[in-house]
Amino acid sequence: MEAAKFSWKQRARSFQFAWQGVVQFFRSQHNALFHGMATVGVIFLGVWKHISLSEWLFIIAMIGLVWMAELFNTAIEALCNMVHPGQHPQIKVIKDAAAAAVLVIAVAALITGCFIFIPKFI
Repeated sequence: MEAAKFSWKQRARSFQFAWQGVVQFFRSQHNALFHGMATVGVIFLGVWKHISLSEWLFIIAMIGLVWMAELFNTAIEALCNMVHPGQHPQIKVIKDAAAAAVLVIAVAALITGCFIFIPKFI
């Protein structure tokens, strides 16, 4: 198999496709607005309370993980809906597990935020 030739044009197109995915996510997912407001709120709190560099690293990592989980959840749900548009017990298990992954990382992010911000208010 021959290696693909590097192309700046193709790299730019891949970013364009990724951006289209972000735009579609915001247009189609009601949770995107909630996560967006939470992200802005946490960044505001971080600036207001002058959190340290290491605290920023944890906050940024958790924000990224929550967004990543939500995007994967959206992709998994879309794929499931395409494969089997109706109700199916196995599809339900898949969708519920993907949603649970978002919940797990969101709770971890909340706990991380509590460890960072609660002492700043006490």
